[in-house]
Amino acid sequence: MPAFRHPDDTTRLTVIGKTGSGKTQAALWHLANRSYTSHPWIVFDFKREPMIREIPHTHELLLTDKIPRTAGVYIVRPTPERDTEAVEDLLWRIWERERVGVFLDEGYMVPDRSAAFQAILTQGRSKRIPVMTLTQRPTWLTRFAFSEAEYIQYFSLTDTRDIKTVKQFMPLPIETRLPGPYYSWWYDNARNYNAILKPVPDKNTILDTFYDRLKPARSRL
Repeated sequence: MPAFRHPDDTTRLTVIGKTGSGKTQAALWHLANRSYTSHPWIVFDFKREPMIREIPHTHELLLTDKIPRTAGVYIVRPTPERDTEAVEDLLWRIWERERVGVFLDEGYMVPDRSAAFQAILTQGRSKRIPVMTLTQRPTWLTRFAFSEAEYIQYFSLTDTRDIKTVKQFMPLPIETRLPGPYYSWWYDNARNYNAILKPVPDKNTILDTFYDRLKPARSRL
């Protein structure tokens, strides 16, 4: 049986769960252990997530700013619908730049049928654009976020249409009750490996990881 492995800089991860299921904290745990000390990661904070705001030593990024060349975590806060064109333009510039991580909270708020987002999802492996997409409504999200994902993490959903969408790409008994709150299903598509994951570390531990890893980079600026 293969062991659990973290996604790397050639892979895509989609994290699914209803509000309060543990989705955001788990995704930020993944992000805390990623490669932002060697190249930039851009976080699209559509929902103004409080825990994202608490990540230490981050940089604010405007939609019209140049793609940063310096390693670190950069947070952009688009307004859904109003900033549609600017989000699409930024995603195309990330696609052109390459070697930039993308974290999307919430994925379905990316412009509908975004050509740039689909290009990143389908070509990101060769361009070394790792993608982490969070969603609570899979039916509203482009199918490429599932079909191109090497990893899917599933917490829980209530809408039967959303559950049906997930089961097309994650052949696991996701309707089976998990052992407790904040547990999740993990699916490694490339190796056809699945497991039930225990809850990730608590919020303060995750934020401390960001602090310890980002502080040296911040001090060099």
